[in-house]
Amino acid sequence: MTETHDDRAQDHVEYSLKLVLDMIARQRLVESLIHKQDMPRHELIESLVHKQNLNELAKKLDELHPADVAYILEALPPEDRLMVWDLVKAERDGEILIEVSDAVRESLIATMDNRELVAAAATLDTDEIADLAADLPKDVIQELMESLGAVKRAQVESSLAYDDDSVGAMMDYDFVTIRADVTLETALRYLRRLGELPSPTDKLFVIDRDERLIGTLPLKRMLVHDPEAHVAAVMSDDPVTFHPSDSASVTAQAFERYDLVTAPIVDPNDRLVGRLTVDVVMDYIRAEAEEDMLQAAGLREEEDLFSTVWKAAKNRWLWLAINLCTALFASRVVGAFEGSIEKLAALAALMPIVAGMGGNSGSQTLTLMVRGLALNLISKENLKRLLVKELGIAVLNGLMWGSMMGIITYLLYGNPHLALVMSAAMLLSLIVAAVAGYLAPIIIVRLGHDPAFGAHVLLTFITDSMGFLIFLGLATIFLM
Repeated sequence: MTETHDDRAQDHVEYSLKLVLDMIARQRLVESLIHKQDMPRHELIESLVHKQNLNELAKKLDELHPADVAYILEALPPEDRLMVWDLVKAERDGEILIEVSDAVRESLIATMDNRELVAAAATLDTDEIADLAADLPKDVIQELMESLGAVKRAQVESSLAYDDDSVGAMMDYDFVTIRADVTLETALRYLRRLGELPSPTDKLFVIDRDERLIGTLPLKRMLVHDPEAHVAAVMSDDPVTFHPSDSASVTAQAFERYDLVTAPIVDPNDRLVGRLTVDVVMDYIRAEAEEDMLQAAGLREEEDLFSTVWKAAKNRWLWLAINLCTALFASRVVGAFEGSIEKLAALAALMPIVAGMGGNSGSQTLTLMVRGLALNLISKENLKRLLVKELGIAVLNGLMWGSMMGIITYLLYGNPHLALVMSAAMLLSLIVAAVAGYLAPIIIVRLGHDPAFGAHVLLTFITDSMGFLIFLGLATIFLM
């Protein structure tokens, strides 16, 4: 099997983590052995060994990319994490703070004084400073703003003025512009004088005298066209553009749809105000995916893997409390049919099957609906069609699997009436599950939350309660 670039990169960072863990373990072992030895100038030798091991670890950290260092920090328990963090060069603090998760970033920032935080943030780009600012103390933000130049300060203030889920909050101000009336040769000479292009750059932005965007010039076109040709003749005059107030999630979908690397951001008058880059968009998509995963599991916020028991427990209380309430309700549904269950013990063995099938079927519908809502594929025009489709699937599956379960029930218990009840309950339960999986994310969106927020908890509550009610209710009516 061919190893991909991603596989090699993952192997590299995991190997680096193993090396760091081995260095930490070796340091502790050697220091423990020396500490137990009775020798002259014991403290001096112990200090020298300690410094030698830390220097070796610091050298290894210097060789790693900031993202790899961030990965290592997230994989270490608090005491080792802080030791490694202290070995990172101060000029790399900002880059690494941007890469680590919010929970780990919070723990690292808590160990830094104002001067260190200001110095770390000052090395970052405008959009990165705006991203980091949410986790910084207010007095640090004030000191940081005072330390920035007038232009950069204005850019940071502009980014902070936008909602976190908007394009303006992710906007980058480092880009290259060019005029339409110059030749490609002139444009190439200009780029050579710059010496370095902002990363990533796949195109130049073409503007007029009023800084209005009139097109983009892909770098590959510059290389394959006649150097004497004018930019106006080669540029793309219909680029994909965004506005600072645009939704970040919608924009991220556009980046994926059009395979964009960079895109211009313009104001209502089409004046170029910034750009958006694919690396920032990818970070946003990853963060949103992680948030959805946590919300689906009932976690209110990102949790440090090595956080304290108390903090982790508090983070999980909300949905555990909700689950407890829903479970109690479902138990009361079952409790209402205790008499029926006492008369026919087979009901106790069969009812979890009905609820379980409904839960699985509803999860399938729910997953498709959450994805459709997240990608803005669902509108008022197609809502009814989607409901009809999911009901059709539920009926087909209910008839097929209900019939199969009816046959199995008859073979197990030899009771044809119980088999018919089982088949009917399976059919009705799958229909209810389809409706629940369809409605749950829609209701959550109407309440102003992400469609994944607690959707599975709500679905489980409905499918369990209704599954028990349908099966036990039918059994009570037709078998007792």
